[in-house]
Amino acid sequence: MDITSGILDEALERLHGSGPEFQGFLANHGPMAVEALVRHGQAGSVHRWLDHYEEKLEDVPSLQGTVTDANWQEALGDPRRVSDWTAYFTRLVAERPWRDVLAEWWPRLLPGIAGAATHPVIRVGHVVRTLLEDGEEAPRIAELAHALGYWAARHTTLPVSVNPTGTASPAEALAALPRVADQQVLPLDGLAQLPGTPGWLATAESLHVPADDPDAVRDRLTALVGAAVHHYLDHGYGHGVLMVHTATAPNAVLRTLPALPRELWAVSLGAVWTASAAITSVYSAAEVQSPLKEGGRLVAEEVFERAARHGDEHVIKMTDTALDVAKWSAEGDEGAGGGVDGEFFGADRALAAAVRAQQLIPADS
Repeated sequence: MDITSGILDEALERLHGSGPEFQGFLANHGPMAVEALVRHGQAGSVHRWLDHYEEKLEDVPSLQGTVTDANWQEALGDPRRVSDWTAYFTRLVAERPWRDVLAEWWPRLLPGIAGAATHPVIRVGHVVRTLLEDGEEAPRIAELAHALGYWAARHTTLPVSVNPTGTASPAEALAALPRVADQQVLPLDGLAQLPGTPGWLATAESLHVPADDPDAVRDRLTALVGAAVHHYLDHGYGHGVLMVHTATAPNAVLRTLPALPRELWAVSLGAVWTASAAITSVYSAAEVQSPLKEGGRLVAEEVFERAARHGDEHVIKMTDTALDVAKWSAEGDEGAGGGVDGEFFGADRALAAAVRAQQLIPADS
């Protein structure tokens, strides 16, 4: 049960009484944020955080019909059918092991990973981490059904097809991505500019995907998460909120890999790289932001405590991912860390990206 003493499950049950979006298109981040809060020692703040967050949420949308094995393609990508989709996946996970449902539906949903600015796959990643690491309690299985239903309803393909077959590392490819001409737009309008952006397709396809080696795919996806976190530190000010997803979406896929057949790993990397690259080109600032004004060593636990006090759901999620990257850096002997006059390196550079998010995104008062 735990995580922690049932608090996560209680929070998920509360949140399942609300819809996956509000104000027409804003994603309900509650399930993602509370999972991160509990995991990083902030379980005591969860219900207080929800008391405030739930004020902005809306009721579960009405059912429009029934999604079945025979007609699901007609409902794919129709946000009006989100409750129909949730009901469908709720039936599936009641009848079959959740891993089997995920393995069947992951390749069907993957082409629409950019839908709702990647929020659905991020929601999937948070609950799969819990299911794999902490057990298969009923509220967690229910959360997977909600997350998959949201993804199916918001399934959106990009206006350009990308086949990454190059030799570039994630950091090299991210740094080389051109920006769209008009970045002051909503996500769909920004994504629509990708086909006409000179050099975008070639750069997106420059990433090396080791298609025949699943373990190398996992390593490359890990590198993508790290590169995106570091990129946020320097360029996230283009759009503090939306640039968060360039890192949290790949991390969600990384967290889901152990629950998927290994033959799906390479295509998963290609799909989430394409989504991350697209958001980067739409919202990444061109120039490097001035150094972060933080003195001394950053401590992971303290950085997350600051994120919890800040309260914004995107800050919480970004800090959750940044802590992963900081841990990997330390384990890879790159984490001696440290900061001098605002210049960070190693594990501290990942933590500095989390602090940057706290500065760029207004606190949720």
